[in-house]
Amino acid sequence: MSNIVVLVKQVPDTNAKIVVSGDRVDLSAVKKVMSPYDEFAVETALKHREANGGEVTALTLGGAGADKVLKDAKAIGVDHIVRIDTEDEHDSNALQSALATVLTEIGAEVVYCGKSAADTGAGSTGPGIAERLGWASVSNVISVAFENGLTVVAPSEGGNARISVPLPAVVSCDKGDMKVRKPNVKGIMQAKKAKVEVKTVAMQGSTVSVVAHSMPPAKPAGKSYEGGAAAAEVARLLRDEANVI
Repeated sequence: MSNIVVLVKQVPDTNAKIVVSGDRVDLSAVKKVMSPYDEFAVETALKHREANGGEVTALTLGGAGADKVLKDAKAIGVDHIVRIDTEDEHDSNALQSALATVLTEIGAEVVYCGKSAADTGAGSTGPGIAERLGWASVSNVISVAFENGLTVVAPSEGGNARISVPLPAVVSCDKGDMKVRKPNVKGIMQAKKAKVEVKTVAMQGSTVSVVAHSMPPAKPAGKSYEGGAAAAEVARLLRDEANVI
C-alpha cells in the first residue's frame, strides 16, 4: 500500500496567444490548464495505485486560482488534493525546497511528475526534489511496470533502457505510448465538491528574478524562386545562409 504523490502545475494553455504588455507577459485573459506532461504523471500514479493499492495525492503550489488544476486531477481519479499556498513568483530552488518539505510532511513514498513544465521547460523539478530528499531519481520515463518493485523504461543512447528503481523515488514522466484517461460525469461532480487541503510553508528567498519579458524577434520574410534557372542560387543560399547542405 503506497503513499503516492503526483505533482501538477497550472500553466497557460499551449494554444493560447501570448501577449507582452510593457515588460511582462499578460496572462489575464489566457486559459489555464494542467501542464501536458503532468497528465502522463497523473495517469502513471493512478496505474501504480491500481497495481499495488494505496492512495494518490495531487500536489501543487500557487494561489487559490491553482485549485482548478487540482480539481482536474481529482476528476480523473486522485484521492486527495493539496496546495502549498503562495501568490509570489519563486525560483526553482525555493519551489523545490517547499515541495520537498510538504512531501516529507505527508509521508510520500513515491513521487511522479511531468518531465518538464510547459511554461518554463526547465525539467529540474523531479531531479531537484530527489536531491533534497536523498531519493532515487529517473527522468524521461515512457513506461512503468509495478510488479516486484518499480521498473521503468527511459530513452537511452541507441534505444531504450529498462531500469529497476528502488523506492522511495521521484519519477519524471514523458509521453511514451500511454493513453491518458478522461474524467467521467461522476468524477467531475466529485471534483466540484472536493475540498483542497491548503498548506503554508516558509518559502526560501529566491536568488533569481525575472527582469523583463519580450517576444522573440520577428522572422525575416521568406524568399521565393521559380524555374530551373534559379536552382543554382537556391542551392547556394541553402549552403551559405541556411547551412542545411
